[in-house]
Amino acid sequence: MLGGIFNKGQKIKGTVVLMPKNVLDFNAITSIGSGGVTGAVTGVLGGVTSVAGNLVDTATAFLSRNVSLQLISATQTDANGKGKVGKETYLESHLPTLPTLGARQDAFSIFFEYDASFGIPGAFYIKNFKTDEFYLVSVTLEDIPNHGTIHFVCNSWIYNFRSYQKNRIFFVNDTYLPSATPAPLLKYREEELETLRGDGTGKRKDYDRIYDYDVYNDLGDPDGGNPRPILGGSSIYPYPRRVRTGRERTRTDPNSEKPGEMYVPRDENFGHLKSSDFLTYGIKSLSQNVLPLFKSVIFDLNFTPNEFDSFDEVRGLYEGGIKLPTNVLSQISPLPVLKEIFRTDGENVLQFPPPHVIKVSKSAWMTDEEFAREMVAGVNPGVIRCLQEFPPLSTLDPTLYGDQTSTITKENLEINMGGVTVEQALGSQRLFILDYQDAFIPYLTRINSLPNAKAYATRTILFLKEDGSLKPLAIELSKPHPDGDNLGAVSKVVLPASEGVDSTIWLLAKAHVIVNDSGYHQLMSHWLNTHAVMEPFAIATNRHLSVLHPIYKLLYPHYRDTININGLARQSLINAGGIIEQSFLPGKYSIEMSSAVYKNWVFTDQALPADLIKRGLAVADPSAPHGLRLVIEDYPYAVDGLEIWDAIKTWVEEYVSLYYPTDASVQQDTELQAFWKDAVEKGHGDLKDKPWWPKMQTLEELIQSCSIIIWTASALHAAVNFGQYPYGGYILNRPTLSRRFIPEPGTKEYDEMVKSPQKAYLRTITPKYQTLVDLSVIEILSRHASDEVYLGQRDTPNWTNHTKALEAFKRFGNKLAEIEGKINARNNDSSLKNRFGPVQLPYTLLHRSSEEGLTFKGIPNSISI
Repeated sequence: MLGGIFNKGQKIKGTVVLMPKNVLDFNAITSIGSGGVTGAVTGVLGGVTSVAGNLVDTATAFLSRNVSLQLISATQTDANGKGKVGKETYLESHLPTLPTLGARQDAFSIFFEYDASFGIPGAFYIKNFKTDEFYLVSVTLEDIPNHGTIHFVCNSWIYNFRSYQKNRIFFVNDTYLPSATPAPLLKYREEELETLRGDGTGKRKDYDRIYDYDVYNDLGDPDGGNPRPILGGSSIYPYPRRVRTGRERTRTDPNSEKPGEMYVPRDENFGHLKSSDFLTYGIKSLSQNVLPLFKSVIFDLNFTPNEFDSFDEVRGLYEGGIKLPTNVLSQISPLPVLKEIFRTDGENVLQFPPPHVIKVSKSAWMTDEEFAREMVAGVNPGVIRCLQEFPPLSTLDPTLYGDQTSTITKENLEINMGGVTVEQALGSQRLFILDYQDAFIPYLTRINSLPNAKAYATRTILFLKEDGSLKPLAIELSKPHPDGDNLGAVSKVVLPASEGVDSTIWLLAKAHVIVNDSGYHQLMSHWLNTHAVMEPFAIATNRHLSVLHPIYKLLYPHYRDTININGLARQSLINAGGIIEQSFLPGKYSIEMSSAVYKNWVFTDQALPADLIKRGLAVADPSAPHGLRLVIEDYPYAVDGLEIWDAIKTWVEEYVSLYYPTDASVQQDTELQAFWKDAVEKGHGDLKDKPWWPKMQTLEELIQSCSIIIWTASALHAAVNFGQYPYGGYILNRPTLSRRFIPEPGTKEYDEMVKSPQKAYLRTITPKYQTLVDLSVIEILSRHASDEVYLGQRDTPNWTNHTKALEAFKRFGNKLAEIEGKINARNNDSSLKNRFGPVQLPYTLLHRSSEEGLTFKGIPNSISI
């Protein structure tokens, strides 16, 4: 705690660590415009040389009264009851050899005059008199009499002082509930939160640090004839909120913002040490520059047909590559991230890295066992559920969509159940379903009217075998009635087959299931259920929880880069005509479909135990590990996930209990209550009246809510993101588009299917150009940056000075390391069929640590890609 007095005539010695605005600043990377990729990169690389050659000049620029600090007392007040503000003091000398400096960091000494009447510093003001902004890393005050060292963890951009209405302030690395804040700091604490909330007006500037809400009204381009529904603010299209930008509105629709650069609160922009700057802005480069070149190659120049003609040709993407004209390679190769991703190893060749799913076997992906296994150990393991009734029912409104009850019969199933009846299998929880009927049927008429889109809504029923693996029994393929959606579905049932034309039909049926699954995964399991739903919590945390607040310190690492990557997604991925619309089945209805799913989103069900119980995949059992008995014992996502979930919740409980001894202390925390009210009523305002929201009145509600936020941002996102390229990089295994219905006998397509099953499959799924789009993006999304911060780690050891909190956090990290060992042991257990599978790919997506790159493992703290 702060205390003691200063001796008159002494000085406080300080060290200021900062980073100049340099070559990896996001503005340099996003400047790709009329000059193209090559022009932008030339500027970036030129910046590297400039900085490397002028270190002394860079350091000197921060001296000569260019940066000043003023200490603020935490123990002595002025006449207005605020902490005393000390004399303005300037950086004095450069310390280039400080051993604790990170890459490209500079340290400067500073000496503050004070006397005993000032007290102990608890905050400081900083002013930047330079034209360019810089990144303030930390400030350390040393040898303070009767106190010792004080750390300030800053990690913030500092612009010229004229950019701010109020002085930039930073607080000591202490932790206080609002009611326990030293009185001299209390008003400063409140003023800083007011600054971060802003007044809700005006267009945001690059240097702003304001966190406010808005609806998704910037995905379309109404003035360009490409509008999209506004998501959020209505019962028709409910949606989580995003950060408000305040851009100009379109002429055509005054409720929509014009497309353009996204505002991101300045400290949310990728730090300029972050190597994934290149990865994420690689997406923007792809969208604006490279993919149009691909399209011109494939379509305009007719350099290669837009169809793969054989499975061998698909494998050629990884083994031999695609020949490209010199002008295309010249646009790709100068940008380091694109050169790395595309593996342009030979002249004029585009080559992708081999996806993990075919590294051992080229054909195991085709097996029924692998098809089923990926539902519990693949990239989308949270949709399968235990079948509770037969035939499967629908929740769609029958007045709008007619009877959507499944047409699968008991006879369809029992032929492959080894003598077990449907009734027996239901009673013993051995039947499971992957059901996309209700998600796709309302949109299928519109989707199938899109060029080259022909899709079904699918239901797949599976049987749990004695060895613990799953066996697909039947696939139902449904289309809306041709005379109207209200007349119900027109369905066909396809059964497993291993020979002749029936085996080709079965393979095509599985492809249609996976096309449904790919779209649902990308739009709902990935984008909606992690990226979109987390942004309101990140906004609310910054608006209402001071950096001094214990819950801010707990949650803030789990928001790292999320607002920024979401802004980039709105600009290049989920926008009208963007990468998702180009390469996934729902096309321009993609994000609108996720709004329909959000209507049924439940915050408390995001806890893994609640999710498993809701899907019928676990039963509460106090005697079982984690208090749950899994219905599928060998369910890799659930087995590993429950261990991670319990570790998170134990850590949160230990940490939170240090600050909140009773339920009353939760209720009396004004910042906490404001944060939760804001997150629910504004951030998730379209669902604010739902009865399932925690009321934030008890310690258990606080622990559970924080655990859900951390789980969602870390482990859940890792489980649905970092397997995208390892599984989906082989487009035959996870196609994203379907362009033909299964051919009917008597048609030329049927005859072609009989003659050339591979060609029939390839004419049905994602074609060549869209494959290049898909692979290019998911490889970026599946990579870890070199400076990734993983669950159980912090980017600074000084994130808190609370000894017991640090001890609890160390236990958390040790527990996660122990879980890694258990995961490795399970992956080596040959009796667990679902952990390895025919493709011989161990399930490692919930293995906490990882190396840089495309690793198929690693749980970052946050949704950072």
